[in-house]
Amino acid sequence: MLFLEYPQCTTCKKARKWLEDHGIFFEARNIKTENPSAEELKEWHRKSGLPLKKFFNTSGQLYKGMGLKDKLPNMSEEEQYELLASDGMLVKRPLLIEENQVLVGFKEAEWAEKVL
Repeated sequence: MLFLEYPQCTTCKKARKWLEDHGIFFEARNIKTENPSAEELKEWHRKSGLPLKKFFNTSGQLYKGMGLKDKLPNMSEEEQYELLASDGMLVKRPLLIEENQVLVGFKEAEWAEKVL
């Protein structure tokens, strides 16, 4: 299981603690220093079953500063993958990647249902 986090993120800290409290083994990866590649993002997007927009950190300063709310609707999926891969801070976090599923963001009830 791969856990992508930004260590200073409060939600990521909660998710990490939840995983540790439940004895779940994971490999941690800092999303800022080791941002996902476009290929990884494509695969995770496919596995997640979610709209691609859910992979964007819409509350982040970078997202807002770049005016992506208005730009994303006019971008192709390929352009969006490349944009997400350009800076880990654009990616919604935490991400929990398993063989057959990808969880985006931390919602304790959802994680409990899908991981435990």
